[in-house]
Amino acid sequence: MTKAREVLVIGGNRYFGKRLIGRLLAAGDRVTVLNRGSVTPPPGAEHLVADRDDERALTEAIGTRAFDVVLDQVCYTPRQAAIARRVFAGRTGRYVMTSTVEVYEHEDSPVPVPESAVDPSSVAVDPELPWDDPEFTEAHYGEGKRQAEAVLTGADFPVATVRVAHVLGGADDFTGRLDHYVDRIRTGAPIAVPPMAQPATYIHVEEITDFVFWAVGEDFTGPVNAASHGELTVRELCETVAARLDGRTPVFEVTDGAASPFAFRRRYAMDNSRAERLGFAFGDVREWLPKAVSETLGKEG
Repeated sequence: MTKAREVLVIGGNRYFGKRLIGRLLAAGDRVTVLNRGSVTPPPGAEHLVADRDDERALTEAIGTRAFDVVLDQVCYTPRQAAIARRVFAGRTGRYVMTSTVEVYEHEDSPVPVPESAVDPSSVAVDPELPWDDPEFTEAHYGEGKRQAEAVLTGADFPVATVRVAHVLGGADDFTGRLDHYVDRIRTGAPIAVPPMAQPATYIHVEEITDFVFWAVGEDFTGPVNAASHGELTVRELCETVAARLDGRTPVFEVTDGAASPFAFRRRYAMDNSRAERLGFAFGDVREWLPKAVSETLGKEG
């Protein structure tokens, strides 16, 4: 029998984090979930309550425990990463941080970008920025993740950072991005797009759950891109939505101002070849996109 792993999940209260906890429990892992207490983890998981931004509270909550893997779903700033680096020193055999495609926000590549486009070891870290201000952190999401990756790169435990593509699917998608298109196509309202909308890579909520679960059990380190094969433009996305709304025709409105979600002015595609070489097989976005749209429509009734 395979020895059950001791896994600590920081966050994981919703969407694919919630699914991931279920996968770990189903695999027989001993799962501990740490959050601020607003959400109770599923049956079978132990619950620790602490604010991860409070180093003393986090240290006290962990006590003398050690973990095979720490899975950090909610590390957004270099300050949070620095606290985690200190608190979990000597307490974990592996640290997996959920990062984001937004680390590439300054890239505009004619081909999908590899992990080397943003090397955490070369990212400048500024912990004095107002990272405690939620509005600042939200407005600097990609920068916060880049700096968090950089801080964790120097930790004394092995660290992997999963750079997640734009996630779609599931009746519990809380982002409202697919809902935006469903509503506008259903009502005939115009969809704001830039003059040259560029393609992006995506991943289904179940596939990213599979990917992070797989990453927990591997031993690679450093950043890894997680994205399905294939790229979509916003127009292709809308066509798929329209096909499930009795063939209604999307109405596009070209603008130089604010555009709709996923209507990108630059290419937002990630190269997933490192993950494939490491052994994970991705699906194709065009194969699962109709399912993701149907899940959104099903949620609305």
